[in-house]
Amino acid sequence: MTPDLALARKVLQTEAAAILALVDRLDERFEKAVRLLLDCRGRVIVTGMGKSGIICRKIAATLSSTGTPAFFLHPAEAIHGDLGVLQRDDVILALSYSGETGELLRLLETIKRLGAKLVAVTGESTSTLAQTADVALDCRVSEEACPLNLVPTASTTAALALGDALAMTLLVAKGFRPEDFANLHPGGTLGKQLMRVEHLMHGGEQAPIVAMATPMHEVMYEMSRKGLGMTCVVDETRRLTGIITDGDLRRYMTGGGDIRQCSAQDLMTRNPVTIARATLAAEALNILETRKITAIVVVDAAHTVEGVVHLHDLWRTEMF
Repeated sequence: MTPDLALARKVLQTEAAAILALVDRLDERFEKAVRLLLDCRGRVIVTGMGKSGIICRKIAATLSSTGTPAFFLHPAEAIHGDLGVLQRDDVILALSYSGETGELLRLLETIKRLGAKLVAVTGESTSTLAQTADVALDCRVSEEACPLNLVPTASTTAALALGDALAMTLLVAKGFRPEDFANLHPGGTLGKQLMRVEHLMHGGEQAPIVAMATPMHEVMYEMSRKGLGMTCVVDETRRLTGIITDGDLRRYMTGGGDIRQCSAQDLMTRNPVTIARATLAAEALNILETRKITAIVVVDAAHTVEGVVHLHDLWRTEMF
C-alpha cells in the first residue's frame, strides 16, 4: 500500500470512528434538544465560526428542507448589527468545538436577555458555551483526522452527523411526508420525482377523449389534435370504458380491417391501466416502463377520466 492510500484510509477510519463514538453518548440531553427544537414557535438559528460555521450552514439547510424553519447566522456579523434577527421564540443551535469561541460568547448575553433557548454542540462539556446552554450535546473526538491533529476534520464530521441526527429525528416527530418534501423542493430532481401526477397530467381540454359511438375518422382527429398517441373512450357519464392507441390502429389495419366502418367501442382496449391523481410521478414512470406503454389514464374513485400522463412528461430532462 502506498503512503497516500494509507493516509487516506486512516483519515476515513478516524472520521468514521468519531461518528460511531457519538452513538453511545446519545442520552436524555439529545431528547431534550429535540424537544426544544420541536416546540420552537420561532425559527432555529444555527450559528458558528470558521469551519463550524460551514457545518452550521449545512445543518440549517437540512432542517429547512425537512420542515423545520432554520437559517444560518454568522456570529461576527451578529455582533456588528445582525442581532436584531433574534427573537424570544427562537432556538439557537450553536456549534463550537472548544466552547470558547469569542464571537459566540458575545451572543450569550443577548440570547439570555431575550429568553431564547440555546442548544450547544461542543467538544468541551465544561466550556462557557456548554455551561450557559439549556442543553449541551457532547461532540468530542479523540483525535482529528489531520496528521498534525490540528485541522478540524473528525470534529466537524461528527458535528455534521449529529446535526443530521437532530434533523431526521425532528422529521419523524413532525410526521414529515414525501409530499411535504416535494412541496419544499419543486425545482429539484428529488422533489420532482415526488411530484403528484395531477401536476403533470394533460387534463381538461388537453385530454384526448371520445365517446364510445364516435366514428373512427373523428377518433383519429382527436388523437392527432391532442398529440399523445392515444385517446380515452368514455360512456355518457365520462367514465372510462377503454382506450385506443396508435398501435391499436396499426394492428387493426395491418390485419385487413376497415376502420371506416368502425366506431371507438369496436377498436378500444377495455380495462386499461389507470392511476389516481395523487400517484407519485416516479411511481407512474415505473408503471409505464414495466408495462411498456407510453401513456396512462388518470381517473377518480368513480373511474371518471381526469387526465392523461404521457411518458414524455415524466422523462423530460428537467424532470429526471
